[in-house]
Amino acid sequence: MKENLRTLLGAGWLGWQMEANWTDPFLFMIYSVAKPVSAALILVFMYIVILGGVATESTAFAYIFLGNAFFIYVGQVLFGVTWVIHEDREHFQTLKLIYISPISFYYYIIGRAGSKILIATVAVVVTLLFGIFILGIPVDAFTMDWALLVLCLTVGMACLVSIGIALAGITFMTAKHSGGINEGIAGLFYVFCGVVFPITQLPAWGQSLGYAIPVTYWLEAMRKALLPAQQLEGTGLHGIENFWLVALLAVSALFFYFLSILIFRLGDYLARRAGKIDMTTAY
Repeated sequence: MKENLRTLLGAGWLGWQMEANWTDPFLFMIYSVAKPVSAALILVFMYIVILGGVATESTAFAYIFLGNAFFIYVGQVLFGVTWVIHEDREHFQTLKLIYISPISFYYYIIGRAGSKILIATVAVVVTLLFGIFILGIPVDAFTMDWALLVLCLTVGMACLVSIGIALAGITFMTAKHSGGINEGIAGLFYVFCGVVFPITQLPAWGQSLGYAIPVTYWLEAMRKALLPAQQLEGTGLHGIENFWLVALLAVSALFFYFLSILIFRLGDYLARRAGKIDMTTAY
């Protein structure tokens, strides 16, 4: 456990250095603020164009805005975890050195995911502050369900990292296709998990798929935590009690944790057997 913890901390520090060393801290902070604010403005203008105006205090707008804000985690974490394999193997060509070092490669990837979660957290916080103070999203720190927020955010991150590691196991056997894998899975989640519209708007088979993805319940839990007294009806999830949301997320995180170990070890075994652990593809 001590060695795994040291691996997590070291990999997290390495990931942060790789993410933030391209410029000075001041410019990096400007970039970290400008990017999520720009994404939020795109969403606002899309809402205005579609509906001919925007009522930022409405439940529907809050549903869309909060779902889009927390979905930042999905894209950042999935892409960050799956990209570690390609980045270390193709860009820096250090994968074989890390692979043979006396550490757990599984925990190394989790540690690298930590820096992605940190950067995503900055983007989510900036987006939420912009929505609250500029757009008027009615989030009140005194009425929020902080216990639900912290608990589900933690469990949700564990679930997302586990899904990312499962995809990283597949990346062992691919060239530069991990970006496509990540974007495809993230796009699937965006459509079927009720990010910007309730999943009840989907056909029956789409709703069934949405209910099978843990991200659906995680986003609903985040909305309930921030706006406990203002829930959009007709989502198919608004009637689920908080206890069952937490239970579903916990079971999903546990399931994907064991699934990620299985897929990761299988991908590792197949890659070693085919001699592809440190094979560069000249992409």
